[in-house]
Amino acid sequence: MNPFLQRLREQPLLCDGAMGTMLYARGASSEQCLEQLVIDRPGWVTGIHQAYASAGADMITSHTFGANRFRLAQHGLEDKVRELNFKAVRLVRDVREVTGRALFIAGNVGPVGRRVAWDNVAERDAVAAAFREQIEVLWEAGADLLLFETFSDLKELETAVQMAKALCDLPIVASTTYAGDGLTLAGQSADEVTARLLTAGVDVVGVNCSVGPAPMLETLRIMHAVAPDAPLSAMPNAGFPRRVEGRLYYPSSPEYFAEQVTPFLGLGAQIVGGCCGTTPMHIRAMRLALDAHLAARPGRPVAAVKVAGEDELPEMYVGLSAELDGDDSARPTGLLRKLRAGKFVISVEVDPPRAFTAEKQIEGARHAKSMGADVINVADSPMARVRMGALALCTQIQQQVDIETILHFTTRDRSLMALQADLIGAHALGVRNILALTGDPPSLGDMRDSSAVYDVDSIGLVRIIHTFNQGLDIAGREMGQKAGFTIAVACDPTRPDLGQEVDRFHQKVSGGAHYTMTQPIYDPQLWRDFLALYEERYGEFPVPVLIGVLPLQGHRHASFLHHEVPGITLTEATLERMRLAGSQGRQEGVKMAQELLLELKELPHVQGVYLMPSFGRYELACQVLEVLTPEERGAVATG
Repeated sequence: MNPFLQRLREQPLLCDGAMGTMLYARGASSEQCLEQLVIDRPGWVTGIHQAYASAGADMITSHTFGANRFRLAQHGLEDKVRELNFKAVRLVRDVREVTGRALFIAGNVGPVGRRVAWDNVAERDAVAAAFREQIEVLWEAGADLLLFETFSDLKELETAVQMAKALCDLPIVASTTYAGDGLTLAGQSADEVTARLLTAGVDVVGVNCSVGPAPMLETLRIMHAVAPDAPLSAMPNAGFPRRVEGRLYYPSSPEYFAEQVTPFLGLGAQIVGGCCGTTPMHIRAMRLALDAHLAARPGRPVAAVKVAGEDELPEMYVGLSAELDGDDSARPTGLLRKLRAGKFVISVEVDPPRAFTAEKQIEGARHAKSMGADVINVADSPMARVRMGALALCTQIQQQVDIETILHFTTRDRSLMALQADLIGAHALGVRNILALTGDPPSLGDMRDSSAVYDVDSIGLVRIIHTFNQGLDIAGREMGQKAGFTIAVACDPTRPDLGQEVDRFHQKVSGGAHYTMTQPIYDPQLWRDFLALYEERYGEFPVPVLIGVLPLQGHRHASFLHHEVPGITLTEATLERMRLAGSQGRQEGVKMAQELLLELKELPHVQGVYLMPSFGRYELACQVLEVLTPEERGAVATG
């Protein structure tokens, strides 16, 4: 008998959990082809497989759900079917060799990703050929079984099963997904699906994705009634997802999943696992529950699988469970997750308008997003000139463009009471990336009779925000929940008194900052000098850096910035180059910014760029990004 089927006859098996959820947590984009990551980021995929193996999974699913010709064609990768499927199985094999455990490799096959016109012979044959092409590679690469999952069209699933039966002798687990009414999207019921799949010769009939464990139990009950002796599989989502700041979050905890193991087994499930929203912590909890169930069976002792402790799993996989099932407000922002995952982050600045509408700024943010920006940062009345409130513009951008923002938040205009009130309001509106600033004094701007407040400076503001993240206000009173702010601080490597700037910067980051954004610089040596002095005085540099890049528009613009704008210092070489550019100043400014960016991104701790358009010329500023690779603009950094 086939080893997988023999093992399945002896005891229930535990499959792994979500792959997409984990990749998004690492910084992958929902727009990219996730299957391509087996080539572009094999370490990410292997690390996730390893985490599930360490959590106690018996089956590891190859990262090939969408690696069929039709789905890959959406990304121009239809000629990569063999390469991606073969590499994906190889990655699981590598993990199996490292762990030394008898892990089963499930060659994962999903639907073709389009509605199939079954009365069209040519289309029907093309779909069958696509399944055959993928299955053939999975079989050749060394999969132990085929896992067809998340199918909602029974005819499509039957076609895939027929191709597999004709091609190879691998065991088949065929799993469908059901809506809240208990039917597939094509209108089939669980009893009809179960009967037809068993007739088609599958070895295990399953249900996956759909909703959470409780509704899945009802579907499993129907399937078990139709085929009481057939092995079934159950892999639910971690509850019904909620969309928070452009991401889906799932409420079901690992402990809750563990409680469902025995009911699943009681209804005939011989394979249990997780789908969307589940993490290695969910699988670990299910492993412990499964082993407890097996140990209680009379006369059939089974050795428990060695499971990694929470402290042995990679930190991000442990913490992710809290992100997915805890309070929305305390989850790390998307920006912070990208920084932690090592992505090269692109931020583009938008200045609020001196008007009652912000159409140009909204369009600028939309263009920046299309060029690969991860986040839009919004200044707070820069140069102390009256403009629309930064929080109002942040809210509009997040609502209308669906991209995170960084709110420049100054202490200039707010008392201690107002600082806390506005931060609470920003958090409630979903604006949770904060750049803590002291702010330009009113004497610089157009409202010189305005009174500055400055109850605290930026150092004090960082401490206030950090205290909110602990669930307290600055008086030490409980806030009822922890905040989830991501805190940035500014640093200025161009300051003449570099030692004073380094000391002040250290006070800021020591208060709880997550990353820093620099003033625009035009000479990479300035950053090297700043970094060297910091490490000489305080040791290892503590946070990721987004380097400020402000493309110059011409010699007059360069001269103005150098001589009249606080915090911006140009080199003599830069000024001379802009003078020589003459009427070609804009093009030369973009070229200089591109050269600077390529050099800066290779420097220690630089993990992103902070682009500052001049005069609202977002298109010109975003041209700087064209020098980056598509991966750096839409996926992950390679440096």
